[in-house]
Amino acid sequence: MASIYMDHHATTPVDPRVMEAMLPWFTRKFGNAASRTHSFGWEANKAVEAARAEVAALIGADPSEIVFTSGATESDNLAIKGAVEQYKDKGNHLVTVATEHKAVLDPCRILESSGRAKVTVLPVKRDGLVDLDALRRALTDRTVLVSVMAANNEIGVLQPVAEIGVICHERGVLFHTDAAQACGKVPVDVLAMNTDLLSLTAHKLYGPKGVGALYVRKRGPRVKLVAQMDGGGHENGLRSGTLPVPLVVGFGKACAIGGQEMPEESKRLLALRERLRRRIFESLDHVTLNGSLEHRLPGNLNASFAFVEGESLILGIGEVAVSSGSACTSAKLEPSYVLQALGVDEALSRSSIRFGLGRFNTEAEVDRTAELLEREVKRLRAISPLYEVERDAQRR
Repeated sequence: MASIYMDHHATTPVDPRVMEAMLPWFTRKFGNAASRTHSFGWEANKAVEAARAEVAALIGADPSEIVFTSGATESDNLAIKGAVEQYKDKGNHLVTVATEHKAVLDPCRILESSGRAKVTVLPVKRDGLVDLDALRRALTDRTVLVSVMAANNEIGVLQPVAEIGVICHERGVLFHTDAAQACGKVPVDVLAMNTDLLSLTAHKLYGPKGVGALYVRKRGPRVKLVAQMDGGGHENGLRSGTLPVPLVVGFGKACAIGGQEMPEESKRLLALRERLRRRIFESLDHVTLNGSLEHRLPGNLNASFAFVEGESLILGIGEVAVSSGSACTSAKLEPSYVLQALGVDEALSRSSIRFGLGRFNTEAEVDRTAELLEREVKRLRAISPLYEVERDAQRR
């Protein structure tokens, strides 16, 4: 079994401080936050509102702009489908990017296939960044929403979201960003980023699974959405359902910790990432970095190892938990659509590994990972006819 965890883009362990904050709300403090007639409900509601303020503080929002959901996927669906329905009199055109998470691409596809929207999917450059001029050209008088993720879940690329927001607002278009991978790892400020809608989730920043949030701007302009779940009018009518108070409390605590520790933690993760990158690129040839190195999450490293099959490599370094792409598509033995959007050929795409470093990783774990990786890549290449052909060609 794996003993070194380097797949923090798939999920993060719950921070012990988060768990400690959650525990009372599973047992002694079990009230329903919607119960307004007794102290159990009042206590739960007070805890929810405190957590709402902590989530809002992490992204520079007002607490009244935070809508709790089950996670970023639900938040993405509420933002995209809710905006299309709300602003259908203005238009029905959406713009997104080829490297988006499936939680954005699939709702867009479904809206288009049902005839409710027309969708433009923009390509990205070789470094994974969207072409801002292409975005400008894609906008029409019928465009109601642009959705571009803040940080990519596979290659860690940070998009120029503030500039994208300006372009959208110049044309009177709403801007949504899936910031699930960015929040708690890099600074996120909804006003500085010119964001109207922003999705985030707890389990990507050392909180529990099963709870997330959608930021819905209330100030200049006020954004309205059509609810996608009915049954009680919770969360100001935008998301019905009994709130999971323990998870919400944990989410708030995770955001508070993230906001406080992010400056030092991001420096430490960047140092670990660069230590791993140097070890890999100095000890192995035919290794390619996928995505921009400059505009990148501090804990992300995505590399392709030519002449090696990625799944075999992952099995060979079984002591280390890594992945070959998004956790949401890892069950499919298909090349990464994100890497293909960058222009990475199928063979290299299948040889890619995503390393996601996190809060509890150490230098010793980085060194052990690099050691195992070097040994296994060399072993696999030693039995690769294609690698032997390449070496013979280089000798000539």
